[in-house]
Amino acid sequence: MSLFTFPQPVKEARLLPELAALTEHHRLCCLPYRRILDAIGSAPPYDSVAELPWLPVRLFKTHELKSIPDDEVFRVLTSSGTTGNRSSRIHLDRAAAAAQPKMLAATLRVVLGERRLPMLVVDSRSVVRDPTLSARGAGVLGMMNFGREHVFVLDEEGVPDVAAISAFLSRHGGEPYLVFGFTFMTWRYLYEPAREHGLDLSNGILIHSGGWKRMAGEAVVNEEYRRRFAADTGLTRIHDFYGMVEQIGTTFLEGPAGDGLYCPDFADVVIRDPETWLETPTGTPGLIEVVSTLPTSYPGHLLLTEDLGVVHGVDDGTWPGKRFSVLGRLPQAESRGCSDTFREAA
Repeated sequence: MSLFTFPQPVKEARLLPELAALTEHHRLCCLPYRRILDAIGSAPPYDSVAELPWLPVRLFKTHELKSIPDDEVFRVLTSSGTTGNRSSRIHLDRAAAAAQPKMLAATLRVVLGERRLPMLVVDSRSVVRDPTLSARGAGVLGMMNFGREHVFVLDEEGVPDVAAISAFLSRHGGEPYLVFGFTFMTWRYLYEPAREHGLDLSNGILIHSGGWKRMAGEAVVNEEYRRRFAADTGLTRIHDFYGMVEQIGTTFLEGPAGDGLYCPDFADVVIRDPETWLETPTGTPGLIEVVSTLPTSYPGHLLLTEDLGVVHGVDDGTWPGKRFSVLGRLPQAESRGCSDTFREAA
């Protein structure tokens, strides 16, 4: 069953009452959130999703925001961040912790299908062995749940293991298989060796995210990334995704045609003008607000990020709803991409 089904008017009509109810739930159960809403004078009724009160995502670095009592906290997640900066702390109860992987799986099933596929991991095994699991390691470990017979593209020194990749392709390359890695790493450590050694990746399904800041230094944008993977390795099923720990389980997934990121049925985006905070028209860049009905244990359902984005179109692409792109971080915002923390082997 696809999670990319609702045209935008239908989605808005379904999301608005759910999000308004979540806002009142968090107002009742989270005192700091209630104080914020009181201070800005936010109260129902709300006529649109864009009118609902958002929180700056950075508040989760400086305040404890949770809508559950201490004895119901099952897991506390922390965000990635550069050394010296505080991390977000996200409090989940058992229900929220169970919903996150379920909805992530349902989202990815749209492009991966129902069965677990053999998997190439564009990283080294050491990243998931580290007892102080990094955000990058947690991302890899989480995605490994969707694959089987995992092979790591990098050896323990962080060098591409072409023999291991070739052996994997000999076993599994004739049928669909999953490839996962952060964007910069898939380019440097999969695309470049595959092109150099003439490897056929045509049956792969590549899921990647983050690291476009590193890619900008090589003058490679998304269109070029997709074009060159297809031309030089045969890999055409490529899906970028966008998500964050502050809205865990919500994944905005690139459509099959590469025409933008799409919102699953339980989520949406609002692009806001950074001066007026009003929603921008289609085609006008602004700050990305991520919207999701998943955060029930903390008030993370309406979050203004520090990322710039633009909606390219509405109900005019491969899937219904808004399709958008992430343009980069707000100037002077903390750089916290998981793959940007990777240090190349000497």
